[in-house]
Amino acid sequence: MAGSLNKVQLIGRLGADPEIKQMVNGKNVARLSIATSQSWKDKNSGERKEKTEWHRIVIFNEGLVGVVQQYLKKGANVYIEGQLSTRKWKDESTGQDKYSTEVILQGYNSNLTMLDGRNKGENTNLVSENKSSLPDENLNQDKNDLDDEIPF
Repeated sequence: MAGSLNKVQLIGRLGADPEIKQMVNGKNVARLSIATSQSWKDKNSGERKEKTEWHRIVIFNEGLVGVVQQYLKKGANVYIEGQLSTRKWKDESTGQDKYSTEVILQGYNSNLTMLDGRNKGENTNLVSENKSSLPDENLNQDKNDLDDEIPF
């Protein structure tokens, strides 16, 4: 259908560690649960209120699955861009049809960006450089030497 668009953009925090599973075809898939929150001030009471929505994210893109597996943990702040998909399944215990709506990341129309910074402390989800093998006195000297060798 021309003129239609199925695109979801979310910024939120992981509610649990990612779940990585292997599909029948041998490829990995990642499942995330992301919380987005909005807050407001109640007009009548002046009290601060908050509402949290939970979103199911399924990642089929192999490169993104690798990033998720290696870097993301519970509490990580992420930007997700994908498509909405509703799937139908049968509840084995009741025999009733059930529906799940998920944000799917696959192909070129998907994006995952880690928003946590390097200076955040222990909860950072970015790779940090391991400089513990360098003596402290040489660390500052090496930084200064690098500045002098820049060719432009």
